[in-house]
Amino acid sequence: MAARNSRPDALILAHLTRRADFLAAARDIRKVAGVLTLELTKTPDHARQPGQARVGFTASRKIGNAVARNRAKRRLRAVVRETLPLSGRAGHDYVLVARAGILTRDFQALSGDFIAALTAAHAKLDARTGGAA
Repeated sequence: MAARNSRPDALILAHLTRRADFLAAARDIRKVAGVLTLELTKTPDHARQPGQARVGFTASRKIGNAVARNRAKRRLRAVVRETLPLSGRAGHDYVLVARAGILTRDFQALSGDFIAALTAAHAKLDARTGGAA
C-alpha cells in the first residue's frame, strides 16, 4: 500500500511484505547507527514503480515482548514518515532493524541515528555505482 505525501517531489512510500525482499536488503548495504540498523538495496525491476521507495521494519525478540517490538516498529515508522520522503531515493528498498535501546532513545536522537545511517548508506551506494542513483 503506497502512501501519498503532500509535496509533489516527495517519494511515495510502499511497504515491503515479502520475506525475499527483506533478505535481499540484508545481503546488500548495511549501516548501523545508534539504536537502528539500515539495510539498503535497489528495488527489483519487477517491483519498481516511478517515484516510489519501499520500506520495511523489523524488531527481533531481543527488543522485548510483542508490545515492546510493536512500539519499536511504530517509532521507526514515525522517523521514516518524517525523513525518508524527502531524503530517500526512488527505486530502492530500505529495511530498518530495531536494536537494543530503541525504546528509551529520545526521538530527536533516533531521528539523527536514521539520518546518519541513511547518509552513510547513500554514500556507499554512490561509491559503488559512481554517482547518485
